[in-house]
Amino acid sequence: MEEVSSTAIEGKKYRYIRDVSMGAPEVIDIHHIILKKNARKGRVFFMLTAVLLVPATFLTFSVQGNSVAITLLFGLLIGGCLTRKIKGKQVTKESVVILPGFGLQLETHYQSGRTMRLFVPVNKILKPVLNECVTPVTCYWVLALILRDEGELQLVFKDLRPPVKMLVPVWKALCAATEFGDHISAAL
Repeated sequence: MEEVSSTAIEGKKYRYIRDVSMGAPEVIDIHHIILKKNARKGRVFFMLTAVLLVPATFLTFSVQGNSVAITLLFGLLIGGCLTRKIKGKQVTKESVVILPGFGLQLETHYQSGRTMRLFVPVNKILKPVLNECVTPVTCYWVLALILRDEGELQLVFKDLRPPVKMLVPVWKALCAATEFGDHISAAL
């Protein structure tokens, strides 16, 4: 019989959910970072602006006797295509599925319904790390994996930037799954 337990952390922009599925023979640990609907409002405003601004621009710069209707339709078509392209790239959720003994699966869910998955074998993971990224404009935390025979870090959450309070439980679970559990207490 399979038991499922769940915990959650709420933030302004993101929601963290941890699902633990306890069944035979191993425990599957799933961590979700979900972009809240209110955080998507800015993106919707941007898309509406694109749909309205592109046709207005085409009308303003219409050249040599083109009819207003044709110019407006062409502008709406371009604006609609731009909006669809932007919407298809919007990430709504990123998940980490920890499969003890096998590895972990990184999932990115897009608003268009598409899902990208990447499997990382456990023997390729050297260590999960929490890094603070500092730019001239902002400062944020990322969770990354140091991988064997790779020159770059593998980001666990590539598109979403959840706060550190949501990254720490995922980091602890990754450390435990990759046999770095003894180092957690020393790091904290």
